[in-house]
Amino acid sequence: MKRKKIIIGAAIVVVLAFIFWLSSGGSSDSQTILVPAKKGDFKITVTTSGELEAKSSLKIYGPQGLQQVGIWRVNIEDIIPDGTLVDSGQYVARLDMSEISNKIKDKETELEKLETQVTKTRIDTSIEMRAARDELLNMRYSVEEKKIILEQSKYEPPATIRQNEIAFEKAERALEQAVKNYQLKLQKNRASMQDVTASYDQAKRQLESFVEVRNQFTITAPERGMLIYRRNWDGKKMGVGAQISGWDNVVATLPDLSKMITKTYVNEIDISKVKVNQKVDISIDAFPDKKLSGVVTEVANIGEQLSGASAKVFEVTIAVNEFDSILRPAMTTKNVIITAVIPNQLYIPIEAIHNSDSITWVATGKKRRQVLIGETNENEIVIKKGLKEGEQVYLTLPTGAEKWPIEKIEE
Repeated sequence: MKRKKIIIGAAIVVVLAFIFWLSSGGSSDSQTILVPAKKGDFKITVTTSGELEAKSSLKIYGPQGLQQVGIWRVNIEDIIPDGTLVDSGQYVARLDMSEISNKIKDKETELEKLETQVTKTRIDTSIEMRAARDELLNMRYSVEEKKIILEQSKYEPPATIRQNEIAFEKAERALEQAVKNYQLKLQKNRASMQDVTASYDQAKRQLESFVEVRNQFTITAPERGMLIYRRNWDGKKMGVGAQISGWDNVVATLPDLSKMITKTYVNEIDISKVKVNQKVDISIDAFPDKKLSGVVTEVANIGEQLSGASAKVFEVTIAVNEFDSILRPAMTTKNVIITAVIPNQLYIPIEAIHNSDSITWVATGKKRRQVLIGETNENEIVIKKGLKEGEQVYLTLPTGAEKWPIEKIEE
């Protein structure tokens, strides 16, 4: 009997609780979610996500003169981790030397051939000019010999004298022509020697340039700072395997962390609201309690299509006012851009607004009250007429609230 009474008592408690639940509209929670109508400055905002960057950075360059040695792209073979603190002169990265090393080997081979050619040309020239000088000397001896014969023939018959005169004149003309030929041959050999020497010197200078460029393939930090990987055209970080070009040879950067900016993108629907010098409330995803302020410094004039986005977006740059040592490049930010502030407005959460038969209303007490609405932001809406400051409205409708009578605004 005692056990039976306990069961009956428990059943009565359950029935009474169910009746109370029904009388309260079926959900105790729904009736307790009430919010007051507030009055004050109403902020119209545009909220976006962004990424921190240093306002200015010192660029760490790769080899200078890549284009001059005929190298257009080179891979990053090794680089220290992104975010590493480095001292001036500390190792940062190493580039792939395969192409420059092959060029150096080819140039060394070419230089050896040219050096051999210079030696050969010098020897050939020396032999040729020595033979020419000997020939010239012999011809001078011949002229002297013909002259002596002519002088000794003055007592000979006129015909003999004339023959000796002709022989002497021929020897003189031959000597004169030989001297001219010698000068031309000398000029020719000098030009040939200068040509091969110039080719050799040019190849030597090119080899020196190649070696100088190769020595720059090991990259060091120009000063102390935090190394940050550069981003490629598609936004990917340029780590191991990435390429730098001869006309844009930046390997990484050392950002100035004392002045930060956050770059974000605003969709084409809201971009007309965003202007330079507007204030921004900034929070850091990694540190939700950290609140910062900023100001819009740049708004792009031309939209772009980001990967995975269906609509055009416009890049917006925001300067962060405060300095904090915990801020790091690439941290994600939440940016609330304050596009307008309307003073002395009454407003409630947007969720409290409902519509029926072209009438906008809120639930308050046990009735629905018509309201006249105004501007909205992402979370709240201005009430121009129908509510007073401090009046409570339901954020979520109680069960059966749709059947409550509507109190219309008096005209």
